[in-house]
Amino acid sequence: MTVAGREARRTADGVRLTVPALLRARAREGPDRTFLVFEGREFSFRELDERSDRVAARLARLGVGRGDHVAVLMENRPEFLLAWFGILKAGAAMVPINTLLKPPEIAYVREHSDSRLLITAPDFDEGFEDEPTALPEVGPDDLAAVVYTSGTTGKPKGAMLTHASYLWDARAIAEHVQMTGADRFLCILPLFHVNAQVVTTLAPLVAGASMALMRNFSPIEMLETLARTGATAFSAVPTVYAILNDTPGAERYDLSRLRFCICGAAPMPVEVFERFERRFRATIMEGYGLTEGTCASSINPLDRRKVGSIGVPLAGQEMRIADGEIVIRGPNVMRGYYKDPEATAAAIRDGWLHTGDLGRVDEDGYFTIVGRKKEMIIRGGENVYPKEVEEVLYTHPAVAEAAVVGLPDPKWGEEVAAFVVLRGAAS
Repeated sequence: MTVAGREARRTADGVRLTVPALLRARAREGPDRTFLVFEGREFSFRELDERSDRVAARLARLGVGRGDHVAVLMENRPEFLLAWFGILKAGAAMVPINTLLKPPEIAYVREHSDSRLLITAPDFDEGFEDEPTALPEVGPDDLAAVVYTSGTTGKPKGAMLTHASYLWDARAIAEHVQMTGADRFLCILPLFHVNAQVVTTLAPLVAGASMALMRNFSPIEMLETLARTGATAFSAVPTVYAILNDTPGAERYDLSRLRFCICGAAPMPVEVFERFERRFRATIMEGYGLTEGTCASSINPLDRRKVGSIGVPLAGQEMRIADGEIVIRGPNVMRGYYKDPEATAAAIRDGWLHTGDLGRVDEDGYFTIVGRKKEMIIRGGENVYPKEVEEVLYTHPAVAEAAVVGLPDPKWGEEVAAFVVLRGAAS
């Protein structure tokens, strides 16, 4: 193994756990190897490393330094990654902003996060030559991002995530799904979310693999991109799988290299799960995680899945059920909410992150979500979990999507109500 290869492995194993160190090691080890494919163009490790160096130098000349925050408001494109890596090299942390937010919401995130700058233009790194520029040393406990997540009440809260938490989670995912340098992850989810940042960007970087990037999700464009780029995996939410199940003409595309898919963000209906695997002949690995846990905390093992469960905890993390709630402990857990000690104290107690998700664990250590703590319906003194009712609805052939909620009822306290979208001719 080369010196650069050993450095990359040490980085991934936690000795020098920073994102810039890993990117630089990959660029030295295989400078001309492709890491990113976007709309027919390939970006090597060296190009990403050198261009993000220029971003870091420009930020430094603008006064950005260690401990600062820089917001990024941009659609999925290579420049998003250049901005993030450059911000990190400058010693700062990225504040990714949801592109779907309205102007007042964008203003709130930028102002609350104390962001020094806001990067929005895709050409921000052009026209600047390399200059020797002193950049600060970056440590594993430095912030890599402050990611704002909406709760059930109040304003969005900024989860503070470090280099260590990002790369610990990315390494655990890469090992769990048995990722190799031959894999290519297709990224269809927005890069302002931790799923895209960790599963389809940093995990391939840790494994020495590559990624393909789409601006946004379109079923036909996704199938075309999977076939054209030879992608071996992707990560998506249940709705994407449901849409692909109903997309006509999927058989026209060569998806023979697709070996597995990851599903997270919401419970996957078993009917959608089984239908996708029958049609596309790719293995789904359902997992679980949240922004406050950097991304994933559990995933079904590739060779011993339990359909309908969210799998087992990733290496280095602990999960258990406390009073019916899933709680998590490990190096992936956020440092806390930015400028919100009360919310931090409520979320992290005795080192355990309280997720708000209700679940159970079986004798083999597999976890299953049964609902949200605040979504549980109490009907006549009996607990009703929306997910269990939704699973029954999804077994009906006319049901495309279903959501179950509780409505006030004078007799039962709460009554179960279902909102259903019908499939095809049934609608």
